Amino acid sequence: MSTKYKFVDNTAVYFTTSTVVGWSDVFTRDIYRDILLDSIKHCQQSQGLVIHAWVLMTNHLHTICSCRKGKELGAIWRNIKSFTAMKLIDAIINNPKESRREGLLHTFEQAGQKSSSNTRFKFWEHENHPVLLETTTMYNQRLNYTHYNPVAAGFVAEPWHWLQSSATDYFTDKKGLLDIVVLEGF
Repeated sequence: MSTKYKFVDNTAVYFTTSTVVGWSDVFTRDIYRDILLDSIKHCQQSQGLVIHAWVLMTNHLHTICSCRKGKELGAIWRNIKSFTAMKLIDAIINNPKESRREGLLHTFEQAGQKSSSNTRFKFWEHENHPVLLETTTMYNQRLNYTHYNPVAAGFVAEPWHWLQSSATDYFTDKKGLLDIVVLEGF
């Protein structure tokens, strides 16, 4: 059985990518970003999720993460994605200021119809694409990739200018939006 893109070791550190169906730019609005970030905070507090680095882009989320002993990282991500999918679609439906409602819902409904595990809408792509970070080199490459993603996309000039990222924690003396655990000597 292939271990590529699977959580195989719950004591390890992983780089993950969670992508919105159709690369839809949902996280351009605070209301939707807050739903996702609040869910991650909840899982940090109650399910053992440990975030080492992260960036939320307009249509995807990268994390470097692990979990507390006795917890299952794959289950935590399933919970986050399942819960936020329902909450985000509901928020899109009920947001009177959402000018993109019809297009977004059409995209999510089309993806839901093609999925055997959804009844109507599909918000997230199925995979988290977890990559086991086995070496310091791998960790540092993914850490830099995570923090420089908004720079590479042309959104900001410096990583710490992007508020939806742990770059604030790493590059400044300020605390970012999520609690992070910096890995020393990885």
